[in-house]
Amino acid sequence: MEFRILGPLEVVAGTEQLDIGGTRQHITLANLLLDANRVVTVDRLAEAIYGIDLPPTARAQVQICISSLRRLFAAHGGADIITTQSRGYVIRVDEGRLDAQRFEALSLRARRARDSGDMDQAVHAYREALALWRSDEALDGIDSRPVQSAASRLNEERITTNEDCIQLELDLGRHEALIGELTLLVERYPLRERLRGQLMLALYRADRRAEALQVYRLARETMIEELGIEPNEQLQRLEHAILTAAPGLDPPGRPATVAAQPPPAAAPMPVAAPFMLPSAIADFTGRRKQIDAIERELALAAEDPGRFAVPIVVVAGKGGIGKTTVAVHAAHTVADRYPDGRLFADLHGGASRQASPIHVLERFLRTLGVPGNAMPESLEERAEIYRALLADRKTLVVLDNAAGESQVQPLLPGTRASAVIITSRSRLGGLAGAIHLDIGIFDVDQSIELLERIAGVERVRSEIESARALAELCGHLPLALRIAGARLAARPHWRIEQLVSRLADETRRLDELNHGDMGIRASLSLTYESVGEGARRLFRRLAILDSGIFSVWTGAALLDASFFEAEDLFDELADAQLIEAVAGHGPHSAYRFHDLVRVFARECLVAEETAAERKAALGRVLGGLLFISQAAHRRVFGGDYVQIHSDAERWVLPDKLTAELVADPFAWYESERLSLVSGIRQAAQAGFTDVSWDLAISAVTLFEERVYLDDWRETHEVALAATRQAADVRGQAAMLYSRGSLKLTEKRLSEARHDYEEALRLFAEVGEDEGTALVLQNMGLLDRISGRFEESAARFQRALEIFTRTGDQVAAAFVLHNLAQLRLDSGDPEGADGLLSEALVLSRRGGSKRLEAQVLYRMGHTFLERHEPGPAVEVFETALTMVRQVGDPSGETHVLHGLGVALLRQGDTVRAEEALRESVRLGRSVGDRLAEGRSLLGLGDLAIARRDAGHAIAHCEQALAIFKSISTPTFEARAQASLAEARSLLASADRLGETGELVG
Repeated sequence: MEFRILGPLEVVAGTEQLDIGGTRQHITLANLLLDANRVVTVDRLAEAIYGIDLPPTARAQVQICISSLRRLFAAHGGADIITTQSRGYVIRVDEGRLDAQRFEALSLRARRARDSGDMDQAVHAYREALALWRSDEALDGIDSRPVQSAASRLNEERITTNEDCIQLELDLGRHEALIGELTLLVERYPLRERLRGQLMLALYRADRRAEALQVYRLARETMIEELGIEPNEQLQRLEHAILTAAPGLDPPGRPATVAAQPPPAAAPMPVAAPFMLPSAIADFTGRRKQIDAIERELALAAEDPGRFAVPIVVVAGKGGIGKTTVAVHAAHTVADRYPDGRLFADLHGGASRQASPIHVLERFLRTLGVPGNAMPESLEERAEIYRALLADRKTLVVLDNAAGESQVQPLLPGTRASAVIITSRSRLGGLAGAIHLDIGIFDVDQSIELLERIAGVERVRSEIESARALAELCGHLPLALRIAGARLAARPHWRIEQLVSRLADETRRLDELNHGDMGIRASLSLTYESVGEGARRLFRRLAILDSGIFSVWTGAALLDASFFEAEDLFDELADAQLIEAVAGHGPHSAYRFHDLVRVFARECLVAEETAAERKAALGRVLGGLLFISQAAHRRVFGGDYVQIHSDAERWVLPDKLTAELVADPFAWYESERLSLVSGIRQAAQAGFTDVSWDLAISAVTLFEERVYLDDWRETHEVALAATRQAADVRGQAAMLYSRGSLKLTEKRLSEARHDYEEALRLFAEVGEDEGTALVLQNMGLLDRISGRFEESAARFQRALEIFTRTGDQVAAAFVLHNLAQLRLDSGDPEGADGLLSEALVLSRRGGSKRLEAQVLYRMGHTFLERHEPGPAVEVFETALTMVRQVGDPSGETHVLHGLGVALLRQGDTVRAEEALRESVRLGRSVGDRLAEGRSLLGLGDLAIARRDAGHAIAHCEQALAIFKSISTPTFEARAQASLAEARSLLASADRLGETGELVG
């Protein structure tokens, strides 16, 4: 398959020209081919299709175009030509299968032949390269500004190659054959002065001197009429030489013509190369990797034979991060590679009055020698002259603080002889072929080094801890550090600690970070004003939230907008470096503020949003958090089981989005953990009491599973205090019940009983049956652990009656399997069997895999009680697979214990030991002391079976200590019995040793 872009876009498979499709497919394929074998971002493709006003469906439309092209190529044996990468797509084009690549390779071959002196071979290669062009314009007919911008560089390369070829042929004496071609080229490119000169020379050498002079006169008229300038000095000197029949104009092999007039005056001295770079930064610190990357990328671009376009490096980062410093330092570092000039312009991208490209071009053109009276008026004409002047020059252009692609496009040279370094708060993804370099904040050592360079090494090192605190308060942002260092340098009598104290007050921090014409607030304000109103509203409302990480859905809630609207605004803020992406993609994308940016956002929030607007936005986020948290709980348990909820208003998300968010519920819980904890506290502080306690109880699914006991305790204390202050009896009862469950988990049994009893009283007071049943169920568990079997059975039975009446099948199944355990504890495995069968049916009907695994676990113990280890092993192994599938490490701990005991009963001591040791490890990692103790006791029994008295005693003593610490009399008794057996085994071994009967 061959691809052709040197003319209208074509794809040829064998002898068949393929039908690419509509306009969008043409634009998409053109963009991919312009950067063949390199990643082209989705954003760049979307902008190429739609321009800067992207519709909400832009990304989807790009995917549709890619799919269409893939189907087309697959139908002709090219299924893997377009591949998906992390940020976009790559079209894989083999060497020689793209005409533009062949053009560049032939042009390179021609230049090498010319440099080695083989002029005929050079001309042959040049002509072969030019023959690849099927029209005067690359990608002719594609109406897309980014495509045409990139194509214009190809066009420039073509005409430059044509000029180089013609010059060689003139040197070989082929002037007469070139006149027709040159005449057409001059008509096509009337402002190309080199072509005019070549036509004049060819005509003169063909003894058509008058026509040669006429070409000059027409050139002068055109230049003055269209550009207001005289022809360049080379063309003027050529006219003079023709008038005087200068010997140097004669073709090769012809005797020199006798001059009719004195020889022309010597050419003037060349104008000095412009040097507009700012001074190098004396205290430049760090950034060695970034400087090396810029040097490396520019060097690679210059050596890449497949590159047509000017090399561009975009240095992106937030305001104050040091982009300009890096760019200027890099420019000074590589300046020697660009002897023909270094141009610099501050484009004021974040300001309300950005630098206009037409004015920047005026500065550049004047610097390059174009006088004011010859300056064209239009942007396009100035850009044409600018590219023409730089066409053969090695010039470095630094464009600082660019607002966007449209601002820099007219300022880009036309050939790869030059290079461009751009700084911007946006990544400028629409610049074809640009190399992107993101600049981050300093690390601690770099921050300290910068402070030392500005404020003095001895001063900083004498207060190193205060200096570290100062760097932290500056957020390790280079501009903030410079300001802090400058303030210290200006006040030698200050201690660093004094400035730290002043910066500690967040409300004054931006006031303190101001010195001379440097200021953080001013820098951030420029960026803030540069984004749209929607992005500004989202930016300041994000400051409402105390959590440090923001998911995209929170932006939708803050604005009461759709997810896709919020996603676009997050992208806009991230492009402007006001926030930064930290994780995920799509619905799982997450962002955060830099510390100083958060301070600024809060200032904007207070200044521009009313208290009512702030509270309403917070309420929507908290309502959304509650809505998704409950959806995650349902995903874990198969339904809205074993929970009690408030009537708090939820902010409802679309079903499809919700399903995507909680597809892996614990992954969502983990990603939103900080948001949950801070949200519960903010809800309590803002008066959303019902949200606070409901969110706290919903979050227990995570806290219990991942053993975040500190989070469980903290959130419940906060929510309980809020319910008491608001006199919310039902909320108090819910929090006491849930806090009791925490204490039960921690085996603080007496404290758990106190909370349960108070919760039971409050639920009865408000007539809450479901809550009453939940408390009775857990009190039954507490009684069973404490050895109060009759009280336990009675509570379980009362809870079962309520759950049966309310239709909570999963809760009923949970009670049944606990009643079954009571039967097992009482030595009635047959009675347990029937209860477990009923529980298994209910758990499956309710769709709770987690509870189904727990029921199977109990069934395994039933088989053990009936002395049937084989079936027990099978059931435990099934349960183990299930708990691992649902991600239940606590359940896995208990199942491994059961499996270890069953394997021991089977006599498989090796596998039994593996299971029991893994159970001990997991029990310790999740903080389940009961499971840890039981597995240690199992290892003790295993050691007894092996007659290893020493290990048996050690394991049993550890298990006994755990059971005593968590007050579990039943397991204490079992541990005491096993310990006594281990000690008896040791005593027996000692007696055998004394009589000499023990051998080996």
